[in-house]
Amino acid sequence: MNEFSAVNTALQDLQPVLQRLDNLLQAAVAAAQSAYGAEAAADPYRGLYIGSAEVEKLLARRPGVPVLKNAAQNLPLSKPLGEQSRLRSLKKAFRLSSFELDMILVALAPEIDLRYERLYAYLQDDVTRRRPSVDLVFNLLCTSAEDKLAKCSHLAATAPLRCHGLLSLIVDPQQVHPSLLARQLLLDEDISAYLLAQDTLDARLTSFCEWADSSATLADLPIGAELKQVLPGLVVQAKGTQRPLRLYFQGPRGVGKRRVAEALAGLIKAPLLVANLARAPIAVDDFETAVTVLLRTVLLREGMLYCTGLDALLVAERSRQYEDLLNRLQRHAGMVVLAGSRVWRPPFDHVLAIQAVPFPALDYPQRRACLEAALAAADSALPAGELDELAARLQLKPDEIARTVAGAVDLARWRVEQTANRGAAVHSTQPTLLELFAAARAQTDHHLLDLARKITPKYTWADIVLPADELAQLNEICQQAKNRNIVYGQWGFDRKLALGKGLNVLFSGPPGTGKTMAGDVIANELCLTLYKIDLSQVVSKYIGETEKNLERIFTAAQSTNAILFFDEADALFGKRSEVKDAHDRYANIEVGYLLQKMEEYEGVAILATNLRSHMDDAFVRRMHAIVEFPFPDEMHRRRIWEVLFPPEAPLGEDVDFWSLAREVRLAGGNIKTIVLTAAFYAAAEGSRIGMAHLLLAARREYQKMGRTWDEGTRNR
Repeated sequence: MNEFSAVNTALQDLQPVLQRLDNLLQAAVAAAQSAYGAEAAADPYRGLYIGSAEVEKLLARRPGVPVLKNAAQNLPLSKPLGEQSRLRSLKKAFRLSSFELDMILVALAPEIDLRYERLYAYLQDDVTRRRPSVDLVFNLLCTSAEDKLAKCSHLAATAPLRCHGLLSLIVDPQQVHPSLLARQLLLDEDISAYLLAQDTLDARLTSFCEWADSSATLADLPIGAELKQVLPGLVVQAKGTQRPLRLYFQGPRGVGKRRVAEALAGLIKAPLLVANLARAPIAVDDFETAVTVLLRTVLLREGMLYCTGLDALLVAERSRQYEDLLNRLQRHAGMVVLAGSRVWRPPFDHVLAIQAVPFPALDYPQRRACLEAALAAADSALPAGELDELAARLQLKPDEIARTVAGAVDLARWRVEQTANRGAAVHSTQPTLLELFAAARAQTDHHLLDLARKITPKYTWADIVLPADELAQLNEICQQAKNRNIVYGQWGFDRKLALGKGLNVLFSGPPGTGKTMAGDVIANELCLTLYKIDLSQVVSKYIGETEKNLERIFTAAQSTNAILFFDEADALFGKRSEVKDAHDRYANIEVGYLLQKMEEYEGVAILATNLRSHMDDAFVRRMHAIVEFPFPDEMHRRRIWEVLFPPEAPLGEDVDFWSLAREVRLAGGNIKTIVLTAAFYAAAEGSRIGMAHLLLAARREYQKMGRTWDEGTRNR
């Protein structure tokens, strides 16, 4: 039905009601002329003064008796309504009586025709009062003084008209503390819009709400079989019995909570209103008004409400809004789904009955199926082995998988365009495995950017120089990361472990021996991003701040699939066996907290320390691997010198790597600085990089370290 047809239908539905209202007002006008006298109607100053004759009439009138004797045959205004009538839906949604619906109709009339304002002003004997007062409505709709007093209960704060915000009582600014009867009735603009078929979202909701598409089905979603079996039954039963249903979807962002809500709404053919509570008004009064309109909107349209961002209310500053929301939900008669990342914990004294529904992260088979479906939807595919590798390596959520595939398709198009511009043959327009890894990194990297330094992997196995056993250990670490799905998934070890399913590694050795480079090589091999966190910056002198910093890092890392590289671990770790003061005890708590977060983290976490002796046995036991980075001997120093020179660098024929390895007894990090400094010396002279440049750069490096070249050579 188009917009014009909907409005036309709504007006046709209201025509009989308005006709009855016209008849009622006609009778009321006649009653008013009789009550006020014919001369009063002709008085141009009527309503501006009170004469003695009018005083006598007022004193003669019985208190509370309706002045405008209503025509009983015109009541109720809302006589039997059609099945599709919006008035009927309004009455049913808020359980209104016929009298309450008639009050709404009297207040609605001026929104359709302004002549009702003039009629109301006449009947109220005041040209400035164009909205119906409570007294006018009672005089029109009540039959006796007792009836008028009894009907006051319909305007109590807890009555449907007021608690749902359907009608407001407006105070004339010229009056101080007016009586209930003197107040004017104002119909909420959203209710007026609904009755007139103007179906737009209320302006008070547009900043944080939207109507969602409910075309998804549970069968298409990557969630567990238990959820697919239980949730439909709960929703269908609640719909059939007209009983409230309140669910709490708990899980990290991107696991598909909203899509499940959309599927459930589609199952019962109900519109789904999505509200992001993180963007809801902050001021208490504005928040309460917004919640009133929110619940009323979804109830009136017989929809389902999905509230995301509940975590934003779980802070001390917004506790009042949180409790107000729960109180409203306790009285709400419809279906509501709340969503957040934290475990459901209502206030201590709250009795809201809600069913918590945890949404765990996707397991390997689910990730693989989701990736395969997303690629198929983009008319793409991967070989089975590469699909296995992608699903095993990336702990992606459904939303992230969809964005990853879309990003990889864009990268493939870019590659194809570049290839075509160079005149080369285009081999495939399908996204490659590397493009999928790159797209995954691009859409998750931002989570950690304000907490750690991103290192784009650039080193390979050919760049790192270590003894054979240490290199083998690094390879073993990569193999463990690559084969997680086989060991934990296919072989069932996942069921045996509650924690510790990530990969925690300790790199120990003097500065410059290749610890950071090793992390870079691992990240490159696994096609993951490396984030370097300086623990000396994380540790705070203020009690509790270190844990908060660590919590932020690990929470952000869960959605990045990144390798965490904690440098300067000596800032946090130490011998914990001896506790001398409160600070020592608190340091133990900080280390214990880091241990806990590392065990919970399912990615790769690397700790780098210059002094392994600072690590106590309890900590070392929790490491999956410990790699010692020794100070390089002469043979390994020679290899370091060789690999540091790019093929393009102009190397002089007099450069003797064996001599440099013997004379310069420094670690790889220092040698890298020497090579780079020597290159700048040669560039300044416009010559090749020669032995003289390297020896001068070595002397400067020793000076920087507070040592002399002679000191270095004496220690040969």
